[in-house]
Amino acid sequence: MSLTAGIVGLPNVGKSTLFNAITNSHVEAANYPFATIEPNVGIVEVKDERLTDLSELFEPKKTIYTTFEFTDIAGLVKGASKGEGLGNKFLANIREVDAICHVVRCFVDNDIAHVYDSIDPLRDIEVINYELIMADLTTCENRLAKITKKAQTKDKDAVYEYSILEKIHKCLLEGALINTLDFSQEEKDYVKTLNFLTFKPVIYVANIKEEEINDPSVNENYNKVKELALKTNSEVVAISAKIEEDLSGLDKAEKQAFLNDLGIDHSGLDELIAKAYAILGLKTFFTVGKDECRGWTFKDGMKAPECAGIIHSDFEKGFIKAEVFTYEDIMEYKSEAKLKEAGKLRLEGKDYIVKDGDIMHFRFNV
Repeated sequence: MSLTAGIVGLPNVGKSTLFNAITNSHVEAANYPFATIEPNVGIVEVKDERLTDLSELFEPKKTIYTTFEFTDIAGLVKGASKGEGLGNKFLANIREVDAICHVVRCFVDNDIAHVYDSIDPLRDIEVINYELIMADLTTCENRLAKITKKAQTKDKDAVYEYSILEKIHKCLLEGALINTLDFSQEEKDYVKTLNFLTFKPVIYVANIKEEEINDPSVNENYNKVKELALKTNSEVVAISAKIEEDLSGLDKAEKQAFLNDLGIDHSGLDELIAKAYAILGLKTFFTVGKDECRGWTFKDGMKAPECAGIIHSDFEKGFIKAEVFTYEDIMEYKSEAKLKEAGKLRLEGKDYIVKDGDIMHFRFNV
């Protein structure tokens, strides 16, 4: 299952430095606007400790972690919705992602230029949100122009779409993001097909000083971003992009020692990935054995045959049953044989809703 988060923000806020950390790659992170022109796409391995434990237990020939895709998108400036700077490219790229990681700079450093020559994360967020809102407003008004006459004829589908678009239009005119509106699940599913920019879930990534990483609350700019996130149904993660880039070049033991020295349990990147998963409703199930232990990403609410289809379409077509046990149980009993004896291994059918951490073996016949 391939889902993508786009890293956005004004020029020189730390987007490319964060992307370097995410992918352990080396895209250009120059100290001038528009260093990133073409979107850089990177796949990050999601280090799930549960899969690490399972691999130690089953000792497979290979272990395959789930992955998540991040796209580093060109820096946005005021006027992007009218084509200023790299606006058209930015808007086209951001339409392709499922969630937005909005990086905002919360630290002062006179050696790193800022496009507005001052640090004000709320202003920076407003600049980007305004451009996204204006782009959505154009999209909404174009659709309304096409659908209005049909809705006046009482066409059921047209009336339904018109009522939603009218609600969205009012929201955008008030300067609010579409994702702050209350929709029924049916409406959410419909609005998603319209591909509005401000309907996408947002994680604000507050880039703070290295010495503040173990207590971000000392940074007033971070606190302002956190307060905004709470008001707009968004998430916030505090990171030091420079620390994350330094961590990305270390092995597991070195990374843990570095984190201990910093006085933190996990990296900001780990938290960002976890929140990206959560905000997109993603979960993980596992398959285990002597040949391979592997994590698989699925959408919350998916049933057993759908998850079988993530592995192979034939598994879904010929689905019979799924043998299921939990991570917690296998770690307690240490073997599938003992799980069976304890009655902890069960058979589930087509209506079983898969849970995060389930370990599954699919029975199928094609």
